[in-house]
Amino acid sequence: MEPHSERREACQCLHLAGEMTIYGAAELKPALLYALGHSEEIEIDLADISEIDTSGVQLLMLMKREAADAGKALRLVGHSPAVLEVFELLGLGNWFGDPQLLPADACETRRVA
Repeated sequence: MEPHSERREACQCLHLAGEMTIYGAAELKPALLYALGHSEEIEIDLADISEIDTSGVQLLMLMKREAADAGKALRLVGHSPAVLEVFELLGLGNWFGDPQLLPADACETRRVA
């Protein structure tokens, strides 16, 4: 899993898609740490994460901790239903400190289903 990346002023915005499970998280870790090392502000968009397990959660926790230790800002945005479900199950919503909102298109999908 290679993140799609774009820079908006001082912020490095990373868009993740697919499964953030043990294999995807291991593959993704170097790219996320590289981005953190080269930016003062990181935004990770989780809108297209279809599945996340504890390895994915641990990677996000590592990123949040490393950013705080380095005095950098890290925001998680666009939480997919899969991410929200795992964060709720593990009681981690407040730990990350980011607003957890479903993207508008995901809300439409949930109402129809």
